[in-house]
Amino acid sequence: MTALLGRKLGMTSVIDEQGALVPLTIVKVEPNFITQVKTVDTDGYDAVQIATEAAKAKKPQLGHFKRAGFKEAFKVSRELRLRAADPEVKAGDEVPLSAFQPGDEVEATGTSKGKGFAGVIKRHNFSRQRKSHGGKGHTREPGSIGSIFPQKTIKGKRMAGQMGGKRTTVKGLRVGLVDEKRRLVGIRGAVPGPRRGLVMIRKRVAG
Repeated sequence: MTALLGRKLGMTSVIDEQGALVPLTIVKVEPNFITQVKTVDTDGYDAVQIATEAAKAKKPQLGHFKRAGFKEAFKVSRELRLRAADPEVKAGDEVPLSAFQPGDEVEATGTSKGKGFAGVIKRHNFSRQRKSHGGKGHTREPGSIGSIFPQKTIKGKRMAGQMGGKRTTVKGLRVGLVDEKRRLVGIRGAVPGPRRGLVMIRKRVAG
């Protein structure tokens, strides 16, 4: 399997072989295990469930993991649709950290930092209105939100609202560091989410 679950620790930088300063996001990856394999015959689609971080669980949850051969439950689990180029796996397998190597292109998925309720200037980069000559104190208001027709606010209109706190995927990243001894993966660039936030790293595979 070419995906791992980990916790974002923060950012640092290293100097590469060419002497350039490279920013890295460090992700701590605890052992990941395959806890369920879904197929078209049994479930209607191909997917796998990955779990990590051992934790206490209630009997129904513990029974689910016991079917895969585990004596303990896991705190975090995610389901991934299988792609044609993904290697075959079976329930009970551990996803090796060596599946990722420096230079691999990956995508990182996490929950972005929540910014609370924000106006259109902060949320959508709108420009403010003038402060003088008739501004009348409405400098940060959004302005018109539509014409008379169709007499409703069109869905998707950019307005004030909740900013951040959404599932976000950043593509086109590359692995810059893999430390199997300390179970760390360094990703070149910024990864969504706060420190200690859950991050899914998935290798880009053709197919």
